[in-house]
Amino acid sequence: MTEHEAIRIEVFVDPLFQENGFLVWPAADSRAWIIDPSFSPQAEQIVEAARTHGLNVEAILLTHCHADHLAGVATVLRELPQAKLWAPRDEAHMLGSAEANLSAPFGVPVTAPPADRLLCPGEKLQLGSTEWQVLDVGGHSPGGLAYYCPAAGVVIVGDALFAGSIGRYDFPGSSGSRLLRNIRQNLLTLPPHTVVYSGHGPRTTIGQEGRFNPFLLEED
Repeated sequence: MTEHEAIRIEVFVDPLFQENGFLVWPAADSRAWIIDPSFSPQAEQIVEAARTHGLNVEAILLTHCHADHLAGVATVLRELPQAKLWAPRDEAHMLGSAEANLSAPFGVPVTAPPADRLLCPGEKLQLGSTEWQVLDVGGHSPGGLAYYCPAAGVVIVGDALFAGSIGRYDFPGSSGSRLLRNIRQNLLTLPPHTVVYSGHGPRTTIGQEGRFNPFLLEED
């Protein structure tokens, strides 16, 4: 668990795809989100941690709807039926389609139920006393979103940006030019000290990636 000024974040790594799932809650509140739950046993581990911390999980948020970021949704909803599913509006069709969410080609078809709420860039979300901004990071996937908490100085970006790299853009619905534009306009404009939680791999910061990420130093 990592303690930021306003929130707590615990990271759980899926052993199949090394995908990062997150349990997020305010420092002085029991309300929580689960973000991008993946394959077993990761989803079960996140649920168990929420119970251990005495948290009330209000929602499951998805940064995007590729299979490794939604495979644990059904498990979480079964264990925590009060939780609502929030997903990117432009990727609603991917929730119920193993072909669209890219799980069918890997031979492990998974789906998730329809979202209770569809999110768009520009929205503001409330988790306890903390406010989060929804940012457009589409390009790796058609409608990928990042969740930025200014008070905590953290942004959860899915597979848009990694430590020293960026998301793949050779999937259906991907666009390299759009991904780079969104990273530069919507992520690199955040304060340099902002901690970046990616969908795979270690944490980094906006300043680190702006200065040293080779993919962002190249011309389009």
